[in-house]
Amino acid sequence: MNYQTFAKLYDDLFDEDAYADWQSYAQTHVHSKTGKLLELAGGAGRLAILLKQHGFEDVSVFDLSPEMLSLAAEHAEEAQVDLPLIEGDMREWSDLKQKYTTITSFADSFNYLANTKEVLATFKQVASHLEPNGQFLFDVISPWQTDVYYPGYMYNWHDEETAFMWSTYGIEDMPHTVEHELTFFVYNEDIDGYQQIQEIHTERTYDIETYQRLLKKAGFKDIQVSADFGRSEVTPESDRWFFSATKA
Repeated sequence: MNYQTFAKLYDDLFDEDAYADWQSYAQTHVHSKTGKLLELAGGAGRLAILLKQHGFEDVSVFDLSPEMLSLAAEHAEEAQVDLPLIEGDMREWSDLKQKYTTITSFADSFNYLANTKEVLATFKQVASHLEPNGQFLFDVISPWQTDVYYPGYMYNWHDEETAFMWSTYGIEDMPHTVEHELTFFVYNEDIDGYQQIQEIHTERTYDIETYQRLLKKAGFKDIQVSADFGRSEVTPESDRWFFSATKA
């Protein structure tokens, strides 16, 4: 196996069961399968393809990473589905004139934004690209996840050609914020040895009231919050929150 990009390695390792859970959440909570749906920060397109395969007629993927969008194109071709791809920054995409019936964003995408200013800017972009009474669905990790579960978390995995190490740390003086150190060791036949690929990912979250306030400020109403992919009510130990809101 030749040297691979981090995007390809991350895509290969991602838990497929999570995509099935997000797809199930969308099936239950999205009001319209016939309208235009945009998967914001949709990465390699795996969820978007599942949505297409389960009856959503018009799905597009928006992502910042050209490497991820290249993988999305490959996956769409393999699945034989039409999947329009858009490259851009979720904080500023005014050049995109299309309006959507539904916009979704899962897999912690909003937790990678640096502060509430960036979260609000993205919420406003979402609102401006929704049709009247359009629907917005997204998830975030909770403060319980950042403050209790993640600090000190470690996960290791390997096969014959690749090893993966994931370590997570809390960040002092930064509330509800963690840093993930992700390291791959990949066999590279060109050098007949292992090559290290490493990235640091920072995630930050806020309390439910902050997300609700920012959504209202961006122009949303009918805000609903649940846990466990929409199957449960929120509790103090919920690791992930799911928001559904309507453009005011």
